[in-house]
Amino acid sequence: MTQVPETVASAVRPPVGPSVGPGKQVPPSPSSLTPAQAFDALYAFCAPALVRQTYLLCGRRELAREAVERAFQLAWQRWPEVARDRDPAGWVRAAAYDCALSPWHRFRPRYRHPEPPPADAGHRALLSVLLTLPPSYRRTLVLYDGVGLDLPETAAETEASTPAAARRLTHAREALAARLPELADPSALHARLLELASTERLQAAKPPVVRTGGERRSIFWTRAAIAFTVAIIGATALTLRTAPTHYSAPIGPAQAVQGVPPPAALGPLSREEQTLRDKLRSAEASGPERLSPGAW
Repeated sequence: MTQVPETVASAVRPPVGPSVGPGKQVPPSPSSLTPAQAFDALYAFCAPALVRQTYLLCGRRELAREAVERAFQLAWQRWPEVARDRDPAGWVRAAAYDCALSPWHRFRPRYRHPEPPPADAGHRALLSVLLTLPPSYRRTLVLYDGVGLDLPETAAETEASTPAAARRLTHAREALAARLPELADPSALHARLLELASTERLQAAKPPVVRTGGERRSIFWTRAAIAFTVAIIGATALTLRTAPTHYSAPIGPAQAVQGVPPPAALGPLSREEQTLRDKLRSAEASGPERLSPGAW
């Protein structure tokens, strides 16, 4: 039985107080777990709340579930790295947020049409305002006022400096308060975010389904990469086999030559030329003189 690193066993404790989801804490685990058992424990604790958090970022239920499953599949593929991370839940959360906020989803046919909004009017208004914020502001607001991270942790997870994260949070709260004045108080905003995320009844898939799905995806892309490489090698070999070894200039089409002077007519023979002509005509066609001509 493989022993899981101590970072996974000691990094997760139950969350303290209300929150949209787990922050940097995970429930206690035995020090001796197989990788699959440790992954399942991390998934069972983080995935349900993480789906709700991701829904606040993208406003789509199916995309939120897909982003969380994809994040855990990436975590399973890199489990030795994730297991030794100081905050495995934060690693998965960052991957899920990146997937949910990817701009490429707008080109997918299944996400071109909006989903039905929440039934409650207040929840619809809050979600509508959240989706109008820039993605970086929205992510900072959810992490700080929803998940409950402090400002340095929020800045680290959003890959920004602490002053930049503070400015994003301030601007996001101001934009939210301008549209919904009753949420100007951070405690009221936290409670409303928790209520909005909890009423959607979002559910995540089972841990074995996510693990096997990630393994099948890895096998598929590995085979696709091998097939693509073989195709490239075959095309290169065929090109080398059939390519000409020398260059032959193409023969141009026939064209009439212009500007050539006409051939000149023969003029009268001189006296010497007439004498030579008469002598040649009078000579015998055969005989010794044809083989050893004499002087003349």
